[in-house]
Amino acid sequence: MRTPTETANDYLAVWNAASRADRLKLLEGWSADARYCDPLMQAEGRDAIADMIESAMAQFAGHAFALQGTPDGHGPFVRFSWTLAPEHGGAVAAGTDIVRLDGNGRVAEVIGFLDGGQA
Repeated sequence: MRTPTETANDYLAVWNAASRADRLKLLEGWSADARYCDPLMQAEGRDAIADMIESAMAQFAGHAFALQGTPDGHGPFVRFSWTLAPEHGGAVAAGTDIVRLDGNGRVAEVIGFLDGGQA
């Protein structure tokens, strides 16, 4: 069984992946019909999620997501906070995401919340 911290770090690695190929490889850890929804965007399925992330990250070239605080979880749910910042600068966005894992421990659904500071 994966820890909440491992799940959160794996999730952020998908967002921080350097290429589409890397991102799709990491998304293999998600269920094929995974869903993502936050106040600004949504997608369903690995390819659509990869497209969504690439579109979002194109607006933030040179930025990366970082874990903020300690993730927690219960049952199939993991909750964690993150920041988005350029390599040598302050956060331009922050949020809290809730991940629901399927019976095989794969990401099945992500519900994202923006905590403030978004660009």
